[in-house]
Amino acid sequence: MAYTPEFSMKASSTLRRIAWAVGKPMTKTAEDIMDFLPQVIDKKIVCKKCRDKTKCNDCVFFGRVNTKNAKLIKTIVK
Repeated sequence: MAYTPEFSMKASSTLRRIAWAVGKPMTKTAEDIMDFLPQVIDKKIVCKKCRDKTKCNDCVFFGRVNTKNAKLIKTIVK
């Protein structure tokens, strides 16, 4: 990993509570969330905003077709 992101207190508390609910450590829970989100986020929006076009073939969004949840990413990207 290139760097360790710092979460806000709210985000850290939210992640902690989700981790408790699923019975996993916060690090594993964060990974699970990152595995889940590409399933529901519109890849076209992500690809359009991507700043590293050298990793497309290895990207979790590459080849994925999902346009049903464009509202979700628009909410996240505010």
